[in-house]
Parts: sequence; C-alpha cells; structure tokens
Amino acid sequence: MIEAQYTTKEQLNLATLQVNLFKNKQFFLLLAAYTFSIFGNSFHNIALNLWVLTETGSAKMMTVILVTNLAVGALFGSIAGAIADRFDRRKIMQVCDLFRCILVLTIALCIAIPHSPFMLIVLLTAIVTFLGLFQSPSLNASLINIVGKDNIQRATGLMNISDNISRTLGFVLGGIFIAAFGGVWAIIFDGLTFFLSFILVFLAGHFPSPRITGGASKNSFSHDLKQGFQFVRKDAFAKAVTVLSPTLLLFFMSALMLTQVMAVKVWHANAFEFGLIEACIPLGYMIGAGIIVLLGAKLKRRGLLIMISLLLMGPIYILLSFSSNATVAIPIILLIGFMFSFCTLLVNIILRLEVSEELQGRVFGIMGSLNSVVPSLGLIFSSFVADSYGANSILLYIGLILTLFSILSSLSLKKIRTYN
Repeated sequence: MIEAQYTTKEQLNLATLQVNLFKNKQFFLLLAAYTFSIFGNSFHNIALNLWVLTETGSAKMMTVILVTNLAVGALFGSIAGAIADRFDRRKIMQVCDLFRCILVLTIALCIAIPHSPFMLIVLLTAIVTFLGLFQSPSLNASLINIVGKDNIQRATGLMNISDNISRTLGFVLGGIFIAAFGGVWAIIFDGLTFFLSFILVFLAGHFPSPRITGGASKNSFSHDLKQGFQFVRKDAFAKAVTVLSPTLLLFFMSALMLTQVMAVKVWHANAFEFGLIEACIPLGYMIGAGIIVLLGAKLKRRGLLIMISLLLMGPIYILLSFSSNATVAIPIILLIGFMFSFCTLLVNIILRLEVSEELQGRVFGIMGSLNSVVPSLGLIFSSFVADSYGANSILLYIGLILTLFSILSSLSLKKIRTYN
C-alpha cells in the first residue's frame, strides 16, 4: 500500500490553506501560472501555423506537427503521470516551465532565421509538447492537497473557467498581436509566459507531493507505471471515466468541426455570425462552470446531472443538424457548451475526490493520453466523410450515435450515475 506521508508542520499548513479557497494565495498563484502559460501558448499556436503555411504552403506540413504531437501524447502521457507520482511535483512543474521557456525561445530564433529546417521546428515543438505532459498531471494531482476536498469543486471550476477565458482571449489577441508585431515576437511572448509561470510556481512555495515510504519505496518505475494501468482497469469509477470521457470528446470535437463547416456551407454565416458561433461553446461552458462554482457543496446528485446532460447532448446535436440558419443555430450551440461543462467538469471533480492522491498523477496521465488521441482520430474520420456526405448528415448521425451511447452509459456506468 502506498501512503502519502506528511510532517505535522505540513498538515498544519494544509489545514490553514484549505479553510477558505478565496484566501488561498498558493492556489491563486498556481492558477495564475496555469492561465498565463495557456494564454501565451495560444499566441504560439497561431504564429506557428501561419509560419508553416507561409514557408511550406502545405496543409500537410501542419498535419505533420499535429500527428507528431499526438504521437508524443499517446506514447508518453502515462509515463509522465507515473513520474509525477514519484517525485516532487512542484520541482517537476518548475523544470518543465524553465525548459519550455528555453525551447520556445529557440523556436522563435529558428523561425527568425530564413530557411530554417522544418523538421528542426517539428522536433523542438515535440519536445515542448513532451514537457507539457509532465506539467498537467503534476498540477492536477496536487490540487486536492492545496485546496482540500471541501474546495475541490470550486477550485476545479475556476481552473476550467480560467482555461476557457485564456484560450479565447489568447486566440483573439494573438491574431492582433501577430498582425502588429509578427509571429516571431508572438512566440517570444509565449516563452516569456513560461518564465512567468516558473516565477509564480516558485512564489507559491512548497506543496506536498506523496512520499513513497517503507517497502513501497523499493518499487521500480515500471511497477508504478503498471500499477496505474491496473488501477484504471480494476477500479469501477476510473474505468467508467476512461470509457465516458474520451468517447464524449470524440463526438464533441467531431461535431465542433462539422458545426464550423455548416456555418460556412449551409448557414452562409457572415463574419459577425461566425464569430458568435465560435464564441458560443466557450461561453456556454463558462456559464455552466460558473454555476458549478457558485453552488459548490450545495450541488447534489452530481452523477445524475452528468448523465442527464449527456442524454440531452445527442438530441441537441440532432436538432442542430436540421438548423437552417445561424440565428437558429447560435442558441443551440450555446446550450451544447452549457451541457458539455456538466458532463466534463463534474467528472474531473469526482475523479479528484475518488482517486487516492498518490495515484492521481498516473490516472490523469493516462486520461490525458486517451483524451488526446481518441478525439483526434474521430476528427480525422469526420472531416473525411463530411466532404462526401455533407456536414449536416454526419452531424445527424453523430447525434444519433451519441444518444445511443448516452442511453447505454446511463444504464451501465452505475458508479457515475449514482454518485452524489
């Protein structure tokens, strides 16, 4: 049995920090570090995509970067989670931030130099992605120790709201920034946000990571890695989540792409309408997440809420597939974002509460790999068949299949459905 061992002083510090989330400076410093790194990365993504298209003129080269990043996530996500469960998570976050800063600045230098080898950019981007795999499980697995079980719902909700705001603003302001200063400076800005994240994590101070003690300390890395997979395979709740979350994301990401196609080809949306359509999902998600944050511990029957939201999403997609114009579609898309927040955010909250802290790094690492690869495969398939059969037809089938999946999930995933 692996147990997290903390000193009396650490326990007292934890008790003090967990009393009131909004007085927890450590949490908000880490939240700021996470938010700035996401915001800067949006600048980087836009600048890199523009550079690839400008230099190569080929969408296939963008696919090379996408597939490489997916392969890195699939191969090393679970390994990163196991490392997060063996070592000091704060140090892992600091090392990752510092090296990502250096590597991103190197990418900016390479792009600034004419005729830089494309594969060098791919390699550097893959390493940045690799380091990011360690950052996420280290932060996610530490959150319950930083805020406590009573505050985990609000803390997770605030992180998700911050994530959506930073990504949305990042893509909007990133385009303006690149138009004004160029892609190289946008990537440099991303590197500086990683350095800022490093400083903020340092200022946050020590937060507990599990100490593996006694006989368990002799466990090999391969044993710990295997233990993570065994837990996900045997634990009823973890197994249910690994079925529900990647499958839902598969349908969601495919439908999101098809919605964008329909906006142009079916609804003939103008620039203003297209912008509203793009904003509806994150806005709906933030409304749902805001309700979850405000209700906090008052929110009961969370498992039932997950299943009700899941059951509603399929019929809503079917309704969207029959929409004839953007005016009708926009409120439907907003509702999808709202329902999606209950399906995903509540699952993440429960996962943090139900999985023992010393295993959370491995569980989040495995989930990260699945949530990266499975939806992307669905996205590729949907984009291929949409050209042949029409985006609205494929969206209709997605709604029908998701409805069937939702019914089966509500019947078979009892561990989630009955969770309070």
